[in-house]
Amino acid sequence: MNPIKITFFLAFLLTIFACEHATEQQKVKPKEKEELVEIKDGFYKEWYPGKKQLKYEGQLDKKGAREGKWSFYSEKGGLQSFTFYSAGKKNGHSVVKYPNGKIHYYGQYKDDQMIGEWITYDEKGNKSVNNFNP
Repeated sequence: MNPIKITFFLAFLLTIFACEHATEQQKVKPKEKEELVEIKDGFYKEWYPGKKQLKYEGQLDKKGAREGKWSFYSEKGGLQSFTFYSAGKKNGHSVVKYPNGKIHYYGQYKDDQMIGEWITYDEKGNKSVNNFNP
């Protein structure tokens, strides 16, 4: 067979193969963006990717600001912290835990400011106290 015809035939096959490959890639749909936040009836929920475990939850007021108790969970489902809010500001008790579930620190907020006595524990359980005056 003529070398020019062989070259043309191989180029023709390569072009067809490349076009088929491109068409196959176009058929693969892009992955849809996962919705991790749900707001329903004034209640906010945020999930970790995969939506198997809740990350945050809490109430929203009519303006969309945090209201009442807000909780944060670890990827394994353990409660890591909670804080109370009023009109979007930290107001009330707050507790933060270590990943092992032991308390790291706790205290009170007023208008996003730490007030009163805050108790902190290091990872060995040693306690320290800090006082915050408004």
